[in-house]
Amino acid sequence: MRNMSAVDPVQLTSQSRFRFRCHKAISCFTKCCSNIDILLTPFDIVVLKRRLGITSEEFLAHYTYTGTDEKGCFPLVFLKMTDDPRRSCPFVNADGCSIYEDRPANCRYYPIGQGTLKKRVDDRILDEEFYFFVKEKHCKGFQEPDEWTVAAWREDQGVDRYDEHNREWKGILLIKNKPGFKLDERKQGMFSMACYDMDRFRRFIFGSRFLEHFEVDEETREKIRTDDRELMSFGFRYMKYILMMEETLKRR
Repeated sequence: MRNMSAVDPVQLTSQSRFRFRCHKAISCFTKCCSNIDILLTPFDIVVLKRRLGITSEEFLAHYTYTGTDEKGCFPLVFLKMTDDPRRSCPFVNADGCSIYEDRPANCRYYPIGQGTLKKRVDDRILDEEFYFFVKEKHCKGFQEPDEWTVAAWREDQGVDRYDEHNREWKGILLIKNKPGFKLDERKQGMFSMACYDMDRFRRFIFGSRFLEHFEVDEETREKIRTDDRELMSFGFRYMKYILMMEETLKRR
């Protein structure tokens, strides 16, 4: 995560306007890609493991490290930087990002940050997304002439699709704000598997007695057997059930 001193404490809307451009000729090119802890979402991991042609276990072992959210004890996965003096991103070279088409959501958003809050609307509690600027001292992008709204930037950077896939996961994380909530060690392990380690989660479903305990129709079984995105979504349902947020699964 970025230095909080770089966060502009002004809440933005989707129609907030700003000027920004990043390009190879700018003096700060790729400086934002070093000395940073990049939080990876479940969908980031699905995309990157496919890009690299490796399993989720291999990706997690070689390219990430795990931290823990202090408030709720949720395991969080971060991209592991190289051990050079700059702590550079392993996917960045002199020409820029080597995985640009599949870069993580947090990289796509930059220089905007995005968060989620619980909000009461009438008698319902809804998740509300909000935005803010990340203004690091080295960044010259804000001096460029290109003008955007937050909505136009999100569309241009292709982050809308990432938000759609990660929304349920972010909603689960918000349970950490419930008074007294803490994940125990067993549930931490289940959360790590169901949200980040897709290949291990698939083996757990089809190689254990999971399907003897839960009702999962044939169409869903086939989808989660072959499609990581469907399996990821099923993992969110599983965690909502385990954490007693919603009755998303039925026992036999």
